[in-house]
Amino acid sequence: MSEHPDYRSLQSSINVTSIFLTGFPNLQSFTFPFFSLLVLLYCATISGNLLIMVLYLVSKTLQSPMYFFITQLSLCDLLLTTDIVPVLLHTVLYGGETLPFMGCIFQFLLFACSEFSECLLLSVMSYDRYLAICNPLRYHYIMNHRSCVMLICIIWLIGCMVTMTNIISLFHLHFCGPNVINHFFCDLEPLVQLACSDTSMIYTQNLILGSIFAILPFVIIVTSYVYIVLTILKIPSNTGRHKAFSTCSSHLIVVTIFFGTLIIAYMSPTRGESLTFSKILSLIYTVITPLLNPIIYTLRNKDFKDALLKIKLDVCLGM
Repeated sequence: MSEHPDYRSLQSSINVTSIFLTGFPNLQSFTFPFFSLLVLLYCATISGNLLIMVLYLVSKTLQSPMYFFITQLSLCDLLLTTDIVPVLLHTVLYGGETLPFMGCIFQFLLFACSEFSECLLLSVMSYDRYLAICNPLRYHYIMNHRSCVMLICIIWLIGCMVTMTNIISLFHLHFCGPNVINHFFCDLEPLVQLACSDTSMIYTQNLILGSIFAILPFVIIVTSYVYIVLTILKIPSNTGRHKAFSTCSSHLIVVTIFFGTLIIAYMSPTRGESLTFSKILSLIYTVITPLLNPIIYTLRNKDFKDALLKIKLDVCLGM
């Protein structure tokens, strides 16, 4: 949504105190089915990710670095889902949602922190698989419990610091109107487009931060998997190759879905007819991906299935 510069200058004395999210205004007769589907996906996402975290805590067979990182991925997904979906449900049911300006900023803070942290976490998980397959003798020495905890603390710290850098830059902008965002959550791009002041600095800053903390992790992941594939191809037996590849195939699927939709969403134009396509892509990485992660890691993972079966047997025997 854009306005004539002269009109915006006339409104310069108006301070934006709230943001209106339009969501999906053209749903019409599909409102209730879409709302019902989102509720089901939301419940399944919360249940699936909580299940992974509980299984890790109660099962002795899952006490390894790989599963520790998977629980942190579930934590990222829970944070993202609880931040985005409740507001999305309100916009679908009532045709929009009005958030306080600070509430909109806080939503972006949680969203950006979880996304940046997930980018870094996926790169660490790929390095974990690289060590396990390409350098197994040093794996337990490098990926000990202390190292894993330190890596996770660093990841969350960097995610928060990068997000706060964007938040501080947003507070240096002047928002005088309009206050309507044609989206279902408060992302950086639509927020910056509402600013009346010069935004070139924040665009440059976001490009630099995005290159470092999104593209660089993707390069690390690709490099790790090049070495992993080369190592797997050198394994003489078909059984050995299959076992080695099965340990990292789930992570590769998650990486492809997450980075694929994220790159397309933020590299595609956001005006005109492509805006609907941008919203659909946003739905994928904010609603669908957090649901797919626990499905991929549990249904394709023998250890998780065995741990779940053991808990079921213990419950049955206890009754």
